Parts: sequence; structure tokens; C-alpha cells
Amino acid sequence: MSPSRKAKPAAGRVRVEGSVLDELGFSPQHALELKVKAAIHQGIMAIIARQRYSARDLEKIFDVPQPRVSELTRGKLSTMSVGKLVWYADRLRATVTVKVSRAAS
Repeated sequence: MSPSRKAKPAAGRVRVEGSVLDELGFSPQHALELKVKAAIHQGIMAIIARQRYSARDLEKIFDVPQPRVSELTRGKLSTMSVGKLVWYADRLRATVTVKVSRAAS
């Protein structure tokens, strides 16, 4: 377990502090990709909710069939690349900002 993560037992349970993805045994690269996808997806879903877009609206905006819209709205991120999510955000007239900085030691 990394130094920034601590598991604390409490009444037969394990409490994990930090990222669940790290605990699930994903490689650091895969965990990072999932975190990026989740952040972009969360932003897309906030825009969809705020604008009250229907599935039919999204089919037209994204120019994709209904099953792809369903995968997006249901959060099936394994079927989408980071690039596809950025494209969806762009079609919603949103921007995706990536910040690169050195992590604290």
C-alpha cells in the first residue's frame, strides 16, 4: 500500500483512504487513464443534466447511434477512449483542460 493510502479496520470493515482504483490492483497507467476518463465523464454528465438533453438530443449532437449514447449516460467508460470523451465534450461546446505539474514528494 502506498504511503498516502491507509486502510483502517472498523467493525468488520476496511476503510480505504485514497483512490479505490489503486486498491483494485490496476496498473498505475490504467488507474490514471480511468481517473482521467471519470473526470471528463463527470463534466459531460453535468452539462447534459444542466441543459436537460434527452437521449435523442444527444444522438443528434454527437451523430452517434442510441447504443453509444446509452453507454455514455450509463458510464460504461471501458467502451470509450479519452479521445472519444474529449470529442463528446467538444460537441457539447465544452473544453477539457489538462494540467501537468510535478507531484509533491
